[in-house]
Amino acid sequence: HSIAGLPCNSLDEVFKAVEKGAAQFGVVPVENSSEGAISRTLDLLLDSPMRISGEVVLPIRHHLLTKSGKLEGVTTVCAHAQALAQCQQWLSVHAPQLKRQAVSSNAEAARMASIDPTLAAIAGDPAQEAYGLQAVAAQIQDDPHNRTRFVVVGTYECQPTGADQTSLVLSVDNQPGAVHSLLAPLAKHGVSMNRFESRPARKGTWEYHFYIDIAGHADDEKVAKAIDELKSIAAFYKKLGSYPRSAA
Repeated sequence: HSIAGLPCNSLDEVFKAVEKGAAQFGVVPVENSSEGAISRTLDLLLDSPMRISGEVVLPIRHHLLTKSGKLEGVTTVCAHAQALAQCQQWLSVHAPQLKRQAVSSNAEAARMASIDPTLAAIAGDPAQEAYGLQAVAAQIQDDPHNRTRFVVVGTYECQPTGADQTSLVLSVDNQPGAVHSLLAPLAKHGVSMNRFESRPARKGTWEYHFYIDIAGHADDEKVAKAIDELKSIAAFYKKLGSYPRSAA
């Protein structure tokens, strides 16, 4: 079976495409090994009815691209804010004269550079090929081991495989020991936590949502027991999905 791709210029567009049925699944970055969580993805996962049905960890290779393959006449380099951060040392040493402009995605940066000779883009091989750009310099990421974790979002509910991960979002009342109260049920039932991330709840107060990845499927007995306890103490609870864990 073949899979048809639907390019989107931003993370928001990916979620909208899946929610409206224009695509069955969307693939979005959620975490980078150098720069940490992709905040916009976390916010979209919180607000969207979509669930996570898979993940993959991929090496990230950033190239500096222009229409001509040269920097003559180029004044600005465009990329997603994460890509700019992942290449900041290289840019400071090799192209300090370029103004840095954050845009919605590296693909959008490549599109912009393909029609404006004063722009350079930071993007990977697919965007370079799609927009007919030439490489000024290849693999300019500061970390040679740079990797990004992507998740697959859609409406599909994965069945247990024996090698799964469950992603949750929770919040608790702001009081002493609040975070410990979220960890205690996991320890009690022997459930390992793979990731813990906090994000402001965007309510104008000092409240946070906690994004937690735990080992196992929500239907596994010990995971189900831990989740039941979490639900009883959480002010807010949402399961983002249970899905096969990436081997990478």
